[in-house]
Amino acid sequence: MTLQYTAAALTDRGRRRSSNEDAFGYSVEDGVYVVCDGMGGAAGGEVASTLAVEQVLRLLAEFRSAVQAPQSGTLEQVVAEAVDAANSAIHTRAQRSLRLSGMGTTLVAAVADAERLWVVNVGDSRCYRLRGQRLEVCTQDHSLIEEQVRMGRMSRAEAARSPLRHIITRALGTQRQVTPDLFALEPAPGDLYLLCSDGLTRELKDEEIAAILRAGGTLEERCRALVQAANRAGGQDNITCLLLAASEA
Repeated sequence: MTLQYTAAALTDRGRRRSSNEDAFGYSVEDGVYVVCDGMGGAAGGEVASTLAVEQVLRLLAEFRSAVQAPQSGTLEQVVAEAVDAANSAIHTRAQRSLRLSGMGTTLVAAVADAERLWVVNVGDSRCYRLRGQRLEVCTQDHSLIEEQVRMGRMSRAEAARSPLRHIITRALGTQRQVTPDLFALEPAPGDLYLLCSDGLTRELKDEEIAAILRAGGTLEERCRALVQAANRAGGQDNITCLLLAASEA
């Protein structure tokens, strides 16, 4: 079965931050969708997230424009190479500027081929899938508390209250090399995918996110509803939502 995708996205600086260090970008034609959450002083976060989005979109677009049709295994390799190139670009830029030293960014991206949706992540930006009425997380946070939960040293309730929940263990650009997680999903007509920064997931529980997505409306309306709900809940950080809907071609 051949699937087609439609997408919409929205970013907001939230209620507490003076600037927005999140970035997003997508190309329905190339089947690439990216959300990044930057970090670093003196606009470093904004530079890092923008660089990452640009690098991933550019490299995947170049791959799509190749004469030979891509195979799944080849696409998997190119996705990993695109993340590595983004990491190198950010790290090199930071090394050349004292003002940007230490900057980095999280990344979550989805890349569609004929049969699968490849999801890649670094850091704590997430991908969710709503299939029917069931919302599931498709990625694993690279964060200190998530690692504690996976090892059984902390409960989910304790993690939600922890003052350490903002500490991530992987990011693009902070080291010469980074290891992303890559997931091969099998999409179906009616699936709705959400790529988001932690400005959404720190403010809203998964049940609240699911309720907004299930409520219907256009993708743009649901993006706006998610952002508004996160702001009402506190809006402590920048908020970015990218929605991707699969349908039969």
